[in-house]
Amino acid sequence: MKRYGAEGGVGQGKQHMPFSRAVEADGWLFVSGQVPMRDGELVAGTVTEQSHVVIGNVLQILAEAGYGPEHVVRCGVWLDDARDFYAFNGVFKHYFGENPPARACVESRMVVDCKVEVDCVAYKRPQRD
Repeated sequence: MKRYGAEGGVGQGKQHMPFSRAVEADGWLFVSGQVPMRDGELVAGTVTEQSHVVIGNVLQILAEAGYGPEHVVRCGVWLDDARDFYAFNGVFKHYFGENPPARACVESRMVVDCKVEVDCVAYKRPQRD
């Protein structure tokens, strides 16, 4: 098993976040929920703007572990307002194209003042030595 970002990230107000950004096990990569943060600060904006930041964060973690969007098998999405569903879908399609992963999307109150959070699970056949 390999952990990415196990030292924890920096949240709003420079708060230490006590979890791994992702964990890889036997070809599976589990990416922790990502919110629209850059350098420990919330990126304000519309749900469309925040969604680009969030999915960008997810893709950055995937790339760090040697995965790409084509390896994502499932995403979980939390929206602060269900009326943002269609705007989020436009951003999601931009990144995942015509072969999107399975997905669940729910409306939920969010931590900090973000409008969207996304986690994902990716799979890539492990290379054997």
